[in-house]
Amino acid sequence: METTSFITELLLNKNLPLDSDQNVAIMVIAWVIVSFAGLWAYLALKTSATPSTSKPERQPTSKVTTEDIPWSIRLRQGLEKTRSNLSGSLAKLFQGTQQLDEGLLEKIHETLYKADVGTRTADRLVKHLGKSLAANTELSWQDIQEKLKEEINSIFAATVSPINSPSSGPQVILIVGVNGVGKTTTIAKIASQFTNENKKVLLCAADTYRAAAIDQLKVWGERIGAEVIAHQPGSDPASVAYDGVKAAIARNADVLLIDTAGRLHNKKELMAELEKINRVIGKDLPEAPHESWLVIDATTGQNAIVQIQAFDELVKLSGLVVTKLDGTAKGGVVIAAADRFNMPIRYIGVGEKATDLRPFDGSDYANSLFD
Repeated sequence: METTSFITELLLNKNLPLDSDQNVAIMVIAWVIVSFAGLWAYLALKTSATPSTSKPERQPTSKVTTEDIPWSIRLRQGLEKTRSNLSGSLAKLFQGTQQLDEGLLEKIHETLYKADVGTRTADRLVKHLGKSLAANTELSWQDIQEKLKEEINSIFAATVSPINSPSSGPQVILIVGVNGVGKTTTIAKIASQFTNENKKVLLCAADTYRAAAIDQLKVWGERIGAEVIAHQPGSDPASVAYDGVKAAIARNADVLLIDTAGRLHNKKELMAELEKINRVIGKDLPEAPHESWLVIDATTGQNAIVQIQAFDELVKLSGLVVTKLDGTAKGGVVIAAADRFNMPIRYIGVGEKATDLRPFDGSDYANSLFD
């Protein structure tokens, strides 16, 4: 700006002894200087006023997976529909505090029955409420749910028994269940947990009536690093099971999981098949199978009770595996099954991932059913 003022003053000073050519030269020089000065000022102003278009550095973020969520929270999330159906419906019966009279007990029984707890277990729970809270004149929903949890815990506690393991040789677990309950996938998930415990696991594809079941088990075996013993579709299931035991012994396997057919509609043929499997696998391992587990789909509700009764007649069941609890409001059937058959729940599933199948804990389950 000082340069511009000086040149302007110079041009306006008529007393300067300059000829016309010199005046023209000075004017040209002044114009150039002023133009460049103005351009520089404009660019400087624009640069300072224009916000930066460069993208800020992205901060590293940690992706949260289901494996990072504690199991208690995942279980509670998985039982959301059942909890709403059971405790949510029961809570609506209470407005503040009230007396536990016959009318209220009848409404509680009806709600429990609708939540697939079943008549027998609903009778037991209502009886426990009446007996333990009869002396109380003013009761809240909190009082009721604490007593319900108490009795449900008692039901589960009565079924607890350790998994039978042999003193030597492989542990043989026979898996049964109707088609469509997720039996083959469940076997793979259980196998995955065993391999994570550094156990050598073999899978036996004795469901030879479905080629898809054999192929599916082979795919899972490759994923989790477990060898699969299989024959051609249509082969004798007992022969496959026998070879599975032979292979497990020869390879020093820790666990052998045997997948079986689920053709419950042909009960007579299935009974003969399972009896033959039990007989042949006991030739080289007299105590085998050490465990026989039934996989049930929680979405079937009370129909699962029928399945348990039918399969328990075919093979002496030693435990249940309940799948698909996250997709149903019928999780009350778990309580009904444990109460009616006094049978341990070995595993429950609340999702599709291998880590969504976990060993059953009655106390965790009971707590997750209530708010």
